[in-house]
Amino acid sequence: MRKLSSLASRAKPSLKNLTEESSNPKSFNKQSPSRPKLYPSFDHDNNSKTEASSRGILSLSSSSLNSHNFSKPNCVTLSSNRASPHSDVKPIDHHYISQVLARKDWFLLLSHELKANRINLVPRVVVSILQNQENPIHSLRFYIWASNINLLLAKDQSVKGVLGNVLHRMGPVILSVELLKDIKNSGFQIGEDLLCVLIGSWGRLGLAKYCADIFGQISFLGISPSTRLYNAVIDALVKSNSIDLAYLKFQQMSVDQCKPDRFTYNILIHGVCRIGVVDEALRLVKQMEGLGYAPNVYTYTILIDGFCNAKRVAEVFRVLEIMKERNVCPNEATVRSLVHGVFRCLDPHKAFELLIRFMEREPLTQKLVCNTLLYRLSNNSMAAEAAAILRKMGDRGYLPESSTFDHTATCLVKGLDLNETCGILDTFIKRGVKPRFSTYLLLMEALYKAGRDVEGDRYLNHVFKDGLVSNVNSYNMVIDCFCKVNMMDRATEICREMRDRDIAPNLVTFNTLISGHCKDAEVHKTRELLVMLLECGFKPDKFTFNSMIDCLCRAHRFEDALDCLSEMVEWGVPPNTITYNILIRSLCAIGDVARSLRLFQKMQADRISPDIYTFNALIQSFCRMNKIEKAEKAFFSMLTLGLRPDNFSYSALIKALIKSGRFDEAKQTFLSMEQNGCNPDSYTSNLILETLVQQGRFEEAHDIVKTSKERGISFKSFLGL
Repeated sequence: MRKLSSLASRAKPSLKNLTEESSNPKSFNKQSPSRPKLYPSFDHDNNSKTEASSRGILSLSSSSLNSHNFSKPNCVTLSSNRASPHSDVKPIDHHYISQVLARKDWFLLLSHELKANRINLVPRVVVSILQNQENPIHSLRFYIWASNINLLLAKDQSVKGVLGNVLHRMGPVILSVELLKDIKNSGFQIGEDLLCVLIGSWGRLGLAKYCADIFGQISFLGISPSTRLYNAVIDALVKSNSIDLAYLKFQQMSVDQCKPDRFTYNILIHGVCRIGVVDEALRLVKQMEGLGYAPNVYTYTILIDGFCNAKRVAEVFRVLEIMKERNVCPNEATVRSLVHGVFRCLDPHKAFELLIRFMEREPLTQKLVCNTLLYRLSNNSMAAEAAAILRKMGDRGYLPESSTFDHTATCLVKGLDLNETCGILDTFIKRGVKPRFSTYLLLMEALYKAGRDVEGDRYLNHVFKDGLVSNVNSYNMVIDCFCKVNMMDRATEICREMRDRDIAPNLVTFNTLISGHCKDAEVHKTRELLVMLLECGFKPDKFTFNSMIDCLCRAHRFEDALDCLSEMVEWGVPPNTITYNILIRSLCAIGDVARSLRLFQKMQADRISPDIYTFNALIQSFCRMNKIEKAEKAFFSMLTLGLRPDNFSYSALIKALIKSGRFDEAKQTFLSMEQNGCNPDSYTSNLILETLVQQGRFEEAHDIVKTSKERGISFKSFLGL
């Protein structure tokens, strides 16, 4: 604390003048008139309560609901006029409604609120109340009451969907004796609509047996079996992976004189396709057609997904031909199942070729296929193929969805020539596509990193002109972009531009700049920024201190870095794993392992969990010193703590074992990598392969090459292989 506070007195005069202007964040540069400037012309010179109340512990009379102790501070009125859903509505006091629903006489109080025109039973209000209850029983009670008062709500899909999600997220809600008695006392009952929602929630929670048991007792609820109820139960059983039980219920339908319909068959077809039993799905389709139900787009979509799960890709395209013959148009779900399924089954390049041929044959589905195909190509880092699709489809007038374009642009920036990337992006921007701010930043960062500042500035001007940089957060992102490419002068200019626009920097602004200067170990710059941070009234946080410690370590001022660690604690900012990792890694790099170990012990004493980077620094240091036993001890400690070693951990240990002549141990360690959740990379594989070749163990070398090539690992050229 003492050292950080004293930094202000050592600030340069020019910086003191700058900090005086910014000492009050609220009035940052208020003396400057509002003068918008477009970049780059910078001025370089400037539940327990609920349960208790439901048991009657919270005793409130009806009249006391409006008393001082049970007031409605946020105004419980949901609408001033029940008959006018579009009239001005007041905020819904969800806490008040929860208190009402927690009482034994909840149904009477809700009816009282309705008569007083303080509840408007429209779907929007009902959905809001259902979503904002902390106890799922309360949501259930409100739905029962509301759907009995307004019968249309019982059929409203949005209301039932929200209730189902609530019961799934916060459930299970089971039909206990107490709950059934409570519903009976209210004068209402569980209808078929509500029972379908409840069964659906149990299925999503995996309660297959409970679904079947309740269905067998629905007569006690005054409900008779129907095709709709059977469909709900079969669907729930399929979702809970109880396909045998689902078939049993399907066979029982005729006993209850219920006929299966298209929904019944689609549910069962979906169930068997999920587990890849497509031949049974085809049998069900024939049975369905025999009863007069033609397969619809959902049936075919399920079949496509099933054939993909069974890796029978040829039959996938046969299903699409049948759809065409029967005039069943694929929808978005069909196309997504097709593209994702084919990529699951085949090598990505083979999948791409098949789907391109399909697009050429079926021009009507090109746009739907294109969006999903671009997404998959981007996920597989197939930038050249994604660029080819964009060019070809762009010439035909195709404009990708905004999210698809941004996802693809990210892939192009990372894997394609920058000239091509800029050309494609410029073409689509001219056609009206609006990339996200983050997409522009990624492209700018790549251009600046490649030394193409003029082109980077062109896109920077673009984001300013489009108004994408308008607040402190967006300015911080631009500053961070320049910091990442080590253009600190430009980052400072952006900060001045922000000030000129009367936008005060925040702690993130200072932390970003400090972190940027740390990369070049510019201690004096970080101190100057720290002075400004303090004089603006901000308190340094863990990011500030971690950057300062990193900067001092990079400058080889380790004593100062350790002092900064102590000062961090004095300021009430607890060090974290990253803090210790910076110090341990830096001390290990200069061979001061003894002090690194003391810090490691202090870290554990302070109950700060080490991570893989902590151990890697120690393992690599021990291996460089040829202290293999200590390296192995650290390695096994990592495994004991549940941490998965990575290729850095393994390669350091394997290299040290080989160097010390313990090759069999090195090979055994290499073979254990996959078992411990780490796939060997090219460097680690080459370490073992090179030694095997040198020892003339060609058969073992061939085995490793074969296994590794399946993972796409490349190798050096070795004589004899």
